[in-house]
Amino acid sequence: MTKTIKCISPVDGSLVAERPVESLEKAGERVARARAAQKEWAARPLQERIELVMQGVANVGAMNDEIVPELAWQMGRPVRYGGEFSGFNERASYMAEIAEQALAPIGVEESAGFKRYIKRVPHGLLMVIAPWNYPFMTAINAVAPGLIAGNSVMLKMASQTPLVGERMEQGFRQAGIPADVFQNIVLDHETTSSLISDRAFDFVNFTGSVGGGKAMEMAAAGTFTGLGLELGGKDPGYVMDDANIDAAVDTLIDAAMFNSGQCCCGIERIYVAESRFDEFVEKAVKLVNTYKLGNPLDQETTMGPMAQARLADEVRAQTREAVAQGAKPLIDPALFPQDTGEGPYLMPQILTNVDHSMRVMRDESFGPVVGIMPVRDDAEAIALMNDSEFGLTASLWTTDMARAEKIGDAIETGTVFMNRADYLDPGLCWTGCKNTGRGGGLSIIGYHNLTRPKSYHLRNI
Repeated sequence: MTKTIKCISPVDGSLVAERPVESLEKAGERVARARAAQKEWAARPLQERIELVMQGVANVGAMNDEIVPELAWQMGRPVRYGGEFSGFNERASYMAEIAEQALAPIGVEESAGFKRYIKRVPHGLLMVIAPWNYPFMTAINAVAPGLIAGNSVMLKMASQTPLVGERMEQGFRQAGIPADVFQNIVLDHETTSSLISDRAFDFVNFTGSVGGGKAMEMAAAGTFTGLGLELGGKDPGYVMDDANIDAAVDTLIDAAMFNSGQCCCGIERIYVAESRFDEFVEKAVKLVNTYKLGNPLDQETTMGPMAQARLADEVRAQTREAVAQGAKPLIDPALFPQDTGEGPYLMPQILTNVDHSMRVMRDESFGPVVGIMPVRDDAEAIALMNDSEFGLTASLWTTDMARAEKIGDAIETGTVFMNRADYLDPGLCWTGCKNTGRGGGLSIIGYHNLTRPKSYHLRNI
């Protein structure tokens, strides 16, 4: 019997898609074809590769009216937000713009006797394993620069969003990118690990859970396969005494609740200067009380279901435990009758009287709940922000840039934001520390991770 993966819609429990899983033998054949096609692809002029990739991106954009409701059915994001093409296109476009500079040889010497330089050359075959929460945007982070740099790319989407890989493959093939150079592939965990262990790929870019990242490292052990890992997060916000409270509330609460809290760099804990704490909390509660939980295909819905019921159950468990330990929930369940206490439809919640003994302030929640704590000063805020096994982003709210920079230097994180949050700037390296992973995507550094240096020492005699 053929093994399949199934996408069950969080909207109503219906079957959205079912796809057969590639066998190890068949996947190996596809790997061989990808490797054979890569040499010719890398030999094409850089500008030609850029143009083909960007045409593929445009082709995906042309499908957006169909893609937006597909995403709602697959993972629950409301259609009112228009999908991911804006960010998808922004990231690909930026990486295309900087490609020539990022991939240019580094000259060391060019004299009568010697020519010495360092080239950036493609790894060969990349495996990109993308998650379901922002499937198009997370995938394009590595797919676009990987192809532009001259690699072949195999894309494995999460089983919750299988149609995303098919849409990208369709768009890129229509653009003229060879079928073996970019392949969407459906694999189970065991076959994926076997391929990595067999050194099928030269570099693996994985976005997902800490457990998934550990599985990648275990599979790659001893193969010397390069890994890029973007894993969990518990991103903090810090609102200082001089902050614009209205702006801080609008941005931080949106960053905590958007996409039902299912954001890699969403805000999961907020620290507020004691003098501004009551004001911040009052306005945060007022904002969340305006949200509408419901069917994501309804234009009035601002919060759809979480992607899976088990994910919502984990958030419920963290919230329930915190309340039992003394946390105070501020959002009235009566405002969100769609949350029956089970299933994927989960109401937003704000908790006060929280501390770091509670899982909701330590473990990744990845859902629409946020704890808010008052702090005495910057030193206490820094200590609390660093009291985490994760380090992806931190959001600082102040009118004093020098103060933000000083605090930023003391925070164990990959990105420091001042007066914004929950945004991936393609001009900056997307990276993390601690259990959030290793490596870096986008920016010039992203190209460096998707290529390898090759040195030339040429001597005239």
